[in-house]
Amino acid sequence: MINSQAIYAYLQTETSFLSEDMLIILGPTASGKTKLAVELAQMLDAEIISADSRQVYRHMDIGTGKDLNEYADIPYYLIDILDPGEQYNVSRFLTDFEQAFTAIKAKGKRVIVCGGTGFYIQALLDEKPYTQVPIDPQFRAQFEGYGKEYCKSVLADAVLPLGFKVDFSSRKRMIRALEISRWLQANPMAELQVLPTYSATVIGLQPPLALRRQRISDRLKNRLDQGMLAEVERLHANGLSFEELEYYGLEYKYMAYYLQRRLSYTDFVAKLETEIHRYAKRQMTYFRKMEKDGIRIHWF
Repeated sequence: MINSQAIYAYLQTETSFLSEDMLIILGPTASGKTKLAVELAQMLDAEIISADSRQVYRHMDIGTGKDLNEYADIPYYLIDILDPGEQYNVSRFLTDFEQAFTAIKAKGKRVIVCGGTGFYIQALLDEKPYTQVPIDPQFRAQFEGYGKEYCKSVLADAVLPLGFKVDFSSRKRMIRALEISRWLQANPMAELQVLPTYSATVIGLQPPLALRRQRISDRLKNRLDQGMLAEVERLHANGLSFEELEYYGLEYKYMAYYLQRRLSYTDFVAKLETEIHRYAKRQMTYFRKMEKDGIRIHWF
């Protein structure tokens, strides 16, 4: 069990949290982030901003694991702010975050950020002046079927801004770098608003692997019992196509497969459970990358 009192004491004695902008709680799926965030918010007179790329959508409750009942009387932000089908990205997140952060600080409260979308969290702490460069689906489509080595070869001839760091470990990030390079050359006079970065103490939750796997399996069963499939059936009945559902990945992708009869129920549950375990592993890999990039995480 996570001992919030012990973490509170640690924050006071071992970190500079009380003098910094905010506390960030990250960790893989099913690690207990929300529960800890709420308990610390009650101790610190804080409010919570979600850093989850899917919890922004209304009516996608069980599948995204909002667990809104856990928040009790603690105000939360960036949950249920969009209708399903709308597009959300890190640029919009940073803009929405700044508004929420300012609103909380205006009340004289502390800010706790809670979530598992590492890319969003890192964007709060790193200077990213190019997040407002628009996504170009047609340009990205040119790279379909090509691997990382091809993208790397194209980047070798690209004109990139001074000091721009390319993440060569990710094909997606390399394509984004090319997209930015192309847009800046086409818009040489454009002035991009530099969104603020924040100082933070970062706490990471890392349950033992066996416990993490058991929690994921138990939670999936519970969510299916709570009506997760019915939630997706309602979304589809209200106009969200199966292709759009698949876009949201994991639970929604495999539930869409099942509802299209592309998988039996047994195969759907087994494949989804496997993919959630893989997702948790990818989350931990990204958090380790954040540490390599210079972000200190206090692990519990």
